[in-house]
Amino acid sequence: MALVTLGLSHHRAPVEARERLAFTDADLGASLQRLRALPDVHEAAIVSTCNRTEIMTVTSLEAEARLIEWWRRERQAPEGYIEKFAYTHRDLCSITHSLRVASGLDSMIVGEPQILGQMKDSFAVASEVKSVGPVLSRLFQHAFSVAKLVRSQTQVGAHPVSVAYAALQMARRIFADMKNQTAVLIGAGEMITLVARHLQQHGVGRIVVANRSLERAERLAREVRGYAVSLDDLSTYLPDADLVISSTAARDYVLGSEVMRRAVGSRRRKPVLMIDLAVPRDIDPKIAQIEDIYLYTIDDLRAVIAENMKLREEAARQAEVLITTQAQQFSRWLESRDAGNTIRLIRAQARDRRDEVLDKARRKLAAGESIDEVLGFVADTLSNKILHSPSQVLRRADAVEQALLLNSARKLFDLPDDEP
Repeated sequence: MALVTLGLSHHRAPVEARERLAFTDADLGASLQRLRALPDVHEAAIVSTCNRTEIMTVTSLEAEARLIEWWRRERQAPEGYIEKFAYTHRDLCSITHSLRVASGLDSMIVGEPQILGQMKDSFAVASEVKSVGPVLSRLFQHAFSVAKLVRSQTQVGAHPVSVAYAALQMARRIFADMKNQTAVLIGAGEMITLVARHLQQHGVGRIVVANRSLERAERLAREVRGYAVSLDDLSTYLPDADLVISSTAARDYVLGSEVMRRAVGSRRRKPVLMIDLAVPRDIDPKIAQIEDIYLYTIDDLRAVIAENMKLREEAARQAEVLITTQAQQFSRWLESRDAGNTIRLIRAQARDRRDEVLDKARRKLAAGESIDEVLGFVADTLSNKILHSPSQVLRRADAVEQALLLNSARKLFDLPDDEP
């Protein structure tokens, strides 16, 4: 048996292929049961996200072709389609890959933590349908532990590398206690949506979403438990704003200096952090000259992100060393488990043959045969029975396989290297 991972990811597969070959939450359980029912597939799990789909199995190497064919049938893909994008990892490479994925080192953004939660969800589904056994269960648990170790012993996830998260980190540096702050978000597009989610997750006290389309503002506000207002009413809420983040598609400034000057005048020297994520800019740059206002643009954040990417890459190199050690540790456990199972099977088979020969020997003694004759029968018959199968396998093997088997046999039976 081998540990085999068959998959595709953003590294080689375009989004169209990733979408076509992915498994939805709704059909994952049933697909796992069909996968587990394949010949020689002893354990199975599937990790399927927007950026990757990976089929993890404990199976025979001969079953790999069947895995691709099964995947093709499940997703109704054309012949040869999967092979254009897929990769296969086996044993130690499969272990190392799983640890790298769980730790965020194989992600589109190095160090992003989302994949770990997705792997935990995948393991939960596989456990529920009983498609995983001792090997994959232990591998998942080991991957979760290693991911935690990577986070605690390296800085791979410590430095924000997305614009939205960098904006949050900047706010957290200025406001020690986010729960007492009011955030006014201008816009309701993808960038502001990400910012709003980050702010909610980190406990900001109040979120006000201002947008030209009140309907879109209300939709986002409901998601983050905030308040929706029309862009025309923005000035009413600015005096309460500790944090203002803007990202719209407007061609002109959305927020002028005079409006902001009036808002700050009623704040009694309380500072305001303003972050303009729009291109072209939403916030009049003259606002930066107003006392108690700290204005940053997307270029300021990009400079931070570029530096953080360098820091993450260095942390990732440290994490790779840790993962290599942890992968080898799991591989040794896997090898010892396989050896233990094989040894138990060999011993069980030897006991069965011993009992069979002893039963015949007792019948011979009862029939009056001498002890010496029966002892000779036992010795000859038992040695022949134990050595018959290995001898037959050696004789039937082709030249290459026979050379490998002969080398292993010499080690197993502690035979001299040179023939007498």
